[in-house]
Amino acid sequence: QVQLVESGGGLAQFGESLRLSCAASGRACSNYAMGWFRQAPGKEREFVAGISWTGQTISYANAAKGRFTVSRDNAKNTVYLQMNILKPEDTAVYYCAASVHATAPDDPHYYSYWGQGTQVTVSS
Repeated sequence: QVQLVESGGGLAQFGESLRLSCAASGRACSNYAMGWFRQAPGKEREFVAGISWTGQTISYANAAKGRFTVSRDNAKNTVYLQMNILKPEDTAVYYCAASVHATAPDDPHYYSYWGQGTQVTVSS
């Protein structure tokens, strides 16, 4: 079992940056691939970025490519999502999740553990 807690959300202006963190407790997050998802009001939860156990395999949704960077520090049991050049359409609740798969699937059904989410609001 692993517990996940996101932090770092907040209000940003168009073009600014935010860095989200996801701290894991319980079982070490090095045992899991980690994913970031987001859910805007009235929309389905969508994949943003994922990183494998080792950090060697990384994937991004098209909306995140070139602007977001996912990373992990297994010694700190923490996963990060650096978000640059934020846009109003990035406004959502952002969740981190842990999957027993070696690489991070883009389907939320493959994730066993979820954080409570952190709100990101980007104004124009």
